[in-house]
Amino acid sequence: MSDSSLSAPSAPSASPRPSGPAASSGSSGSPVLPAADRPDVAARLRDALLGASFTADGLLELLGAPAYAALARGETVPAMRATRGDTPLELLSRLFLLQQPVPRARVAEVLPVEECLETGWLVRAGEDGLAATVDVRPYGGPDGEDWFVVSDLGCAVGGAGGIGDRREDVVLGVGGASTTLAGITVRTPVGSALDLGTGSGIQALHAGRHATRVTATDVNPRALHITALTLALSGAPAADLRRGSLFEPVREGETFDLIVSNPPFVISPGARLTYRDGGMGGDDLCRVLVEQAGERLNEGGYAQFLANWQHVEGEDWQDRLRSWVPRGCDAWIVQREVQDVTQYAELWLRDAGDHRADPARYRARYDAWLEEFEARRVKAVGFGWITLRRTSSAVPSITVEEWPHPVEQPLGETVREYFARLDYLRSHDDAALLDDRFRLAREVVQEQIGPPGAEDPEHVVLRQNRGMRRALTVDTVGAGFAGVCDGSLSAGRILDAIAQLTGEDSVVLRDRMPARIRLLVEQGFIEPVG
Repeated sequence: MSDSSLSAPSAPSASPRPSGPAASSGSSGSPVLPAADRPDVAARLRDALLGASFTADGLLELLGAPAYAALARGETVPAMRATRGDTPLELLSRLFLLQQPVPRARVAEVLPVEECLETGWLVRAGEDGLAATVDVRPYGGPDGEDWFVVSDLGCAVGGAGGIGDRREDVVLGVGGASTTLAGITVRTPVGSALDLGTGSGIQALHAGRHATRVTATDVNPRALHITALTLALSGAPAADLRRGSLFEPVREGETFDLIVSNPPFVISPGARLTYRDGGMGGDDLCRVLVEQAGERLNEGGYAQFLANWQHVEGEDWQDRLRSWVPRGCDAWIVQREVQDVTQYAELWLRDAGDHRADPARYRARYDAWLEEFEARRVKAVGFGWITLRRTSSAVPSITVEEWPHPVEQPLGETVREYFARLDYLRSHDDAALLDDRFRLAREVVQEQIGPPGAEDPEHVVLRQNRGMRRALTVDTVGAGFAGVCDGSLSAGRILDAIAQLTGEDSVVLRDRMPARIRLLVEQGFIEPVG
């Protein structure tokens, strides 16, 4: 599920950075947020939270694995039972995770109460209680950083359980889509990064680790304010926050080394919820986002998105996605899941809590989804990842594939290595390929499949135990070639030895094997040495 916000290009393109509770009210009736212009208070609050072990590791130890996992699903009962004591960590868990009022006297022993009240992190609840104004969720960074992700109350875990009829500018916390995008993003040091549709700021938080300058945009001013809170409370560098949709907030001629976006990719009838519905017809928002990204990238820069796309009757879905790729970009597009239109509609109706509403209204909304799909001749919806890389190659590479199988996150380095292998293969003709040396990639194993006791296997499969965890069926020559690759002999000399052993003509073998070697390299089963 998307937890960030973009919109159709008609949205406002700029506004001043939010700077205080009143400035972040969002639409009429939205709850006031803590001040974003008091980094001193955020720093004191952060120190207090860390001092009480209000961290991802601290919570796991306090709650236990089952309750911790339930909390990640939006289920609070196990965590309520695990935090009935009176320790500082239990108190903070009830206050910021479970949204329970806590006696002021006890809070004052742990937090800077007066400053938190003054800046809006806390409000009075009853005669002697205090309550949090936002959800604060500990989040462990990739290198053990203790981060905190801020979101609207009750919205820390996407739409788990349904968000019901809350305001349209609600800002969600970290969901599965957030962590998926963070995991696949290439993390090389860069000068500039752009987070389009920042939501609660989780992608900007990650980007701040390896980008000198981070720009974060969102059509929802409330999201920009919450991103500022997330960064400040996490002790991360501030980002350049800009309001607007798609690339509208980007200045003319401004380019980036990295662009990431977890956009409101849901294909829905209308734009009911800002965090998930893009406000453009069908999958047009994702298409426009991809099409416009190329000109905003520096040479060698990456643009990485999550997206939904339509499977339209009479169209090849892979050709549809290839048509999105801008000129001058390599692309690797992976479809991870496909749902028929009824499954898709039910998923997002439940996300909004419509299944708990009036049955007649639920049926009417369900029918509206199906009507929209029928009008567009959509039979299914795909979900996956899109990675672009700006290239000066005369013939860019576009790969569109379906891979619904388990993968090993994080995949950022796997993505970077994939494009590096493309560069290698483009620069090596068949003769150069045979002159080069290769080694078997780490954690590749061989499986032989056939009847028990058979002299020769029916199939030989090479399987990766890391990254994409691909499997590739090869013949005995291919298996033998891969098995001998240890970096000591050139590919040509290995093939000559195989030809001598099998009695095959070495010239014929050298002629037919480069295509297979290219496939082994492209999919990461063997690596060029050096």
